[in-house]
Amino acid sequence: MALSNGLASVEELSRAFDVTASTIRRDLSALEKSNRLARTYGGVIAVGSHQREMSLHERSVDAYRAKDAIGRAAAAQVSSGDSILLDAGTTTARVAAHLLATTPLTVVTNGLTPFRELDGADGVELSLLGGRYRETSQSFVGPMAEASLERWYFDAVFLGADAVTAERGLCEATATQTRLKELMARTSARVYVVAHAAKLGVSPFSAWVQLGVPWTLVTDADASDDQLDPFRRRGVDVLVAD
Repeated sequence: MALSNGLASVEELSRAFDVTASTIRRDLSALEKSNRLARTYGGVIAVGSHQREMSLHERSVDAYRAKDAIGRAAAAQVSSGDSILLDAGTTTARVAAHLLATTPLTVVTNGLTPFRELDGADGVELSLLGGRYRETSQSFVGPMAEASLERWYFDAVFLGADAVTAERGLCEATATQTRLKELMARTSARVYVVAHAAKLGVSPFSAWVQLGVPWTLVTDADASDDQLDPFRRRGVDVLVAD
């Protein structure tokens, strides 16, 4: 089920295989140790990918104008004095760049790209999450990054993604990334997902997360109504950058 749908809950697996939830949890633990599945809150997600993950350099030049417009629109949702959590990524780096117009701010990030945009900026109290370093995304992930979030609560979080769909949520190359994004969303009062039009409605990888909280999609003007209507029907607020 998780391999075909990307994710499944313990309850769904228990019903599908007609066994107890405790049996499912034991089996999931074994599969997680073999790196075939990854545990998430209340369920499991499949591990694996369908295509090559782009390097950070490739991402930085991909759809730059769209990302900058998204960054400007997203940063406009922030007020002076807010505490902000920034996900790793090139689009969130553009959010960071536009945050410089709204200070003072407290900003925490797990990505070196947003960190570099804000490093040394006046009026920004800046923190970098620790954890295991992923060179491809220049980000810190894993148990240490997750544990460090437990002592924070933010006014807003800005999450990036390799892809976003209304039905399945956010897609990434690894389950470790999606697990951290889920926790980021749970530690923030307002949740924004920043993604340009080419990332909407596609499934490049098999690691997914449904955020489980209300959120806003911030995208660019190239996104069509056909792409955006599924999000609106599911109650997701949509903000289109000019």
